[in-house]
Amino acid sequence: MFKHVLIPTDGSQLSRKAIDAGIAFAKESGARVTGYYALEEPTPAVYGEGYQFPDGGQSSAQESSQRKEGARYVDEIARAAKAAGVAFDADVTKAVSPYEGIVKAAREHDCDVIFMASHGRKGLARLALGSVTSNVLTHSTVPVLVYR
Repeated sequence: MFKHVLIPTDGSQLSRKAIDAGIAFAKESGARVTGYYALEEPTPAVYGEGYQFPDGGQSSAQESSQRKEGARYVDEIARAAKAAGVAFDADVTKAVSPYEGIVKAAREHDCDVIFMASHGRKGLARLALGSVTSNVLTHSTVPVLVYR
């Protein structure tokens, strides 16, 4: 049915559980997997009237740190895929927001389904933290399977 599954991760415990379920789903479907992690673009420091402070190289150091962290999280997916005998590719890219990165990665890798976790936040927590999963569901042009 599905040929290419995108499994995004944020490194959380719930994402780790979704990775295992997503790999099992891909194996049953005979699909390959692309693991994905979104590097959020840093917000520039702004001081009144729109003036920005130079970051003194902090954003490149921060990006390097995030990229290493993302690679570590995607490597977890790679190890699970290898153990299950599922073909795997990795992608760690910069994105304006995680949901936009996920939707773009699915499109660029020709994935036909996104398999992702949802933290299930409600009320004020969802309002304050947003919902990556909800935004992916809204903006994706391919089916999204939500693991809870």
